[in-house]
Amino acid sequence: MTSERHILVVTHTGRRESLQAGVQVCRQLLEAGVVPVLADQDQADMVGMAGELSTLAVLGEGVEPGDLEIAIVLGGDGTILRAAELTRGCAAPILGVNLGHVGFLAESELDNLEETVARALARDYLVEERMTLWVRVKQDAEVVYESWALNEATVEKASRERMLEVVIEVDGRPLSSFGCDGVVMSTPTGSTAYSFSAGGPVVWPSLDAMLLVPLSAHALFARPLVVGPESSFAVEILQRTPGAAVLWCDGRRTRDLPPGARVVVRRSPVPVRLARLHPGPFTDRLVHKFALPVNGWRGPVDDEEALG
Repeated sequence: MTSERHILVVTHTGRRESLQAGVQVCRQLLEAGVVPVLADQDQADMVGMAGELSTLAVLGEGVEPGDLEIAIVLGGDGTILRAAELTRGCAAPILGVNLGHVGFLAESELDNLEETVARALARDYLVEERMTLWVRVKQDAEVVYESWALNEATVEKASRERMLEVVIEVDGRPLSSFGCDGVVMSTPTGSTAYSFSAGGPVVWPSLDAMLLVPLSAHALFARPLVVGPESSFAVEILQRTPGAAVLWCDGRRTRDLPPGARVVVRRSPVPVRLARLHPGPFTDRLVHKFALPVNGWRGPVDDEEALG
């Protein structure tokens, strides 16, 4: 770790609003004597040109992930997932500023950007660790691909007109086989993402668990499953599947799956660290992000009732 302070700035430079927010953050960091670090040279060039800034560093060019203090991410959940890739395995937490739609992983909004950066500079935040998934693809008992996911790993059909034939396994034992559009295997963090859209339950992030949600399954038993953190899932692509399948990790990393391939998912020992400015109840985040109606709520009678 160097004596200088380095803060990673991750932004979507293809959007004007995101680019201008990146310029604002870098200026505020420079005024505080902190080195802004951009994810790559293209981002550094675009932010530098837009803000007439010439003292921007680039990750991997003199600044390594272990040198980072925190990552300030400007965008939606997709941009935050990219930042999770860049900081994976290092201590730097991710502080998201929502410039997307729901932005479930983000901690603040654009209109609070200056205050958000000031709190990052003052180290005025809490760090919350979120579990991730370790994903392996096997063919003929040989591991041919490894990856990870913060939200979910999905096995999906590669052709729209073809059905995917799979058998599901939990803890080394077969559970059910069926035709489907795919299977989502999710963390609690991902339970409000693809898994949620597929009809899976919302799982509080304080709970260590894994979810499995079939997509459009043709089966009598194809309910969402929730298992403990020491369990494992496996999805085998049956040989009778007409065509290939595809594995997606967080919608960012992909691998083709031929018939006979086997995808094994377990808890990863490497968490993602999120910086929190407002450590309130997860219930409040759900209500706020999904604009849930709570009209008529009168509240608990006393503190004992509120605590269960």
